[in-house]
Amino acid sequence: MDLDMGISVNPSKALIALVALICMTVLIAVGAIDQDQGLPIITMIVGYSVGNGMAALTNKEVQPIIRKKDKE
Repeated sequence: MDLDMGISVNPSKALIALVALICMTVLIAVGAIDQDQGLPIITMIVGYSVGNGMAALTNKEVQPIIRKKDKE
């Protein structure tokens, strides 16, 4: 199976944020990382999600997480 890195992959930002939040919560719950390390990351994920949602509501351009490469 050959992956062409020039193709556009557009995964759902909400799904990515949800998976990241779940992973960080589990890591904190099992003690793999301290709360002091995990909570800032959770805050960043939530802030990113809210920021993208607000931009979408106000019809501002939102940059995709993954996009096509620019041709040089």
